[in-house]
Amino acid sequence: MRVRLVTMPWHPIDLPSLQVGLLHTLLRQARPDDEVSEYHGSLSFAELLLERSGGHLRPGDYEAVGSDSIFHGLGDWVFSGVLYDDPDWGVARLGDYAAQRGIAVDTASEMRAHAAEFIDRSATDVLADDPEVVGFTTTFMQNVPSLALAKELKRRRPGLVVVFGGSNCDGPMGHALHRNHPFVDHVVRGEGEYAFPALLRHLDDGTPPTDVPGLCWWDGEVSRANTETRRTVAPADIPSPDYDQWQAALEASPVIEYVYPKLVVEGARGCWWGEKHHCTFCGLNGSAMAFRAKPGERLWSEVDRLVRRHHILDVVTVDNIIDMAYFKDFLPLAAESGWDLRMHYEVKSNLTREQIELLGRAGAVLLQPGIESLSSRVLDLMDKGVAGARNIRTLREFENHSITCTWNYLYGFPGETAEDYASVIEQLPALVHLQPPGGAHRIQLERFSPHFTDPGLGFGKRRPAEMYQHVYDLPEDELADLVYLFDTEDAGVGGTTEAALKRAVEAWITGHPGSSLLMEDEDEGDEGDEGGNGSALSVHDRRHGMPHRTHRFTGWRAAALRRLEDGRTEPALHRLLTGDGHDVPAGALDEWLRHVLSLGLLFRDGRTYVALPTRDLPVRVDRGPADSAPAPQVAAG
Repeated sequence: MRVRLVTMPWHPIDLPSLQVGLLHTLLRQARPDDEVSEYHGSLSFAELLLERSGGHLRPGDYEAVGSDSIFHGLGDWVFSGVLYDDPDWGVARLGDYAAQRGIAVDTASEMRAHAAEFIDRSATDVLADDPEVVGFTTTFMQNVPSLALAKELKRRRPGLVVVFGGSNCDGPMGHALHRNHPFVDHVVRGEGEYAFPALLRHLDDGTPPTDVPGLCWWDGEVSRANTETRRTVAPADIPSPDYDQWQAALEASPVIEYVYPKLVVEGARGCWWGEKHHCTFCGLNGSAMAFRAKPGERLWSEVDRLVRRHHILDVVTVDNIIDMAYFKDFLPLAAESGWDLRMHYEVKSNLTREQIELLGRAGAVLLQPGIESLSSRVLDLMDKGVAGARNIRTLREFENHSITCTWNYLYGFPGETAEDYASVIEQLPALVHLQPPGGAHRIQLERFSPHFTDPGLGFGKRRPAEMYQHVYDLPEDELADLVYLFDTEDAGVGGTTEAALKRAVEAWITGHPGSSLLMEDEDEGDEGDEGGNGSALSVHDRRHGMPHRTHRFTGWRAAALRRLEDGRTEPALHRLLTGDGHDVPAGALDEWLRHVLSLGLLFRDGRTYVALPTRDLPVRVDRGPADSAPAPQVAAG
């Protein structure tokens, strides 16, 4: 059987499609007689935009629409006129939507002018290999471009079998996609490693796929949805991806001058924290929360093989959370390999100093730690299982080990109050030397999240997000099953507190590049070292918006600042200091804590104090716009 695997915009053009790579390997192993080819539509669209615009619409613009506009649906809208055979479809709706929110849509509008030509070209390219089955993978804003191409393929070749799968097809979304688009023959809901080969066997035999769990298929004019299975794909059955065709396409493309290619690997699926405490706002794992991980030795062998084969050292892991066992096997192997890896990982924010140090040695230069907030009470409302003080420690240790982190400050949780934010907002100027969030954002209601599945948590009223009105020409009851994001009533803080949080975060972002707060040890026994225990400390304050000065601490005060790197309450700190042999006068510790807090050298989270000075100053690099000349890929703080 001839099978064509397709990934459409808006897949990132610097990354291969993991889904396509996995299915390619899987089919080669399970069905060696099949002819498997790939179509990388995201890359092809970026090429067409570059060509037709005379270099005006660059890969950086593609990224801005494809990744930065997910919550406004601009990427899907670019192709909606092709899907509905009407160049003007949704234009007025988007205009009204954008005007109400102050959103710029000029770039998306320019791209839309080329969408019809791209779909026409893509159909010709996909059919050039005379496939019998075309399989689409769709996540986030890949739905409409994939549907537009699928419709054109079936118009040209009605006997072609079109199959959809991916995150956009999970649960009720998959059935809604199927029943509303009769040119889609089958939809695989959930993981595809077992279901897709089973479907192909039925196509070989000409039998109805009634026994393929979760599959949607047409029984005459009736859309059938087989019962979904609770069985998850075992790690042993998840193959190593094949990226040969992707690399060949990229290296032959003019787009390669604008991007840094990266490899994508998968060590684990699901979320071990979510199995116990599902973060209330998160729907990313969909219906497959069960955590499974490949052995660390196997994951390292896959990374090693891919790096050697493709000569690419940038590695993106798609795991929603790192397997803690990898700190004993995978990460030490990576650290000892000699490869100058640059890895991206999603981790939990309560990592120890030693774990962060190991990540740095292993080549992790970009981490997504899921910090979300610096208020312990709001973190409790999220069911994050971490305190604000611990998140501060994590941000500080990322500086100490030259690891870039990416995070967003989330708010809008049912039950939060202005008091939960007042102390944090007051202290944010002191954090300007630590890596800021990308912004402060009100949470959205995501399908599969506890907030969605349990209206009793505070979001009883919901409807498909308004952006889908300029994306799909479908009634609201169908959209309610098809889409991932929903509008609901605002919860939590608003008004002056919301505005103050946003202003403080913006000031943090603005002031960060030139800010530092460095702590240095001095020689032991310096003259004036009160108590004579341990070395003195100097703290050089060069933070934006703060007086530039150097503070010197000696004796128990220096010891106290060191102890507070791990975060302590005042009674716990006093016990530690006296246990270390320091004579701390009554009331002096409380007075000192208040003084150092006023200097912005500590962060206070309830009764816990955390030291803010870092031990190192990482190199900070301004990467510039995504479509500018290449800059070195080094860790930035």
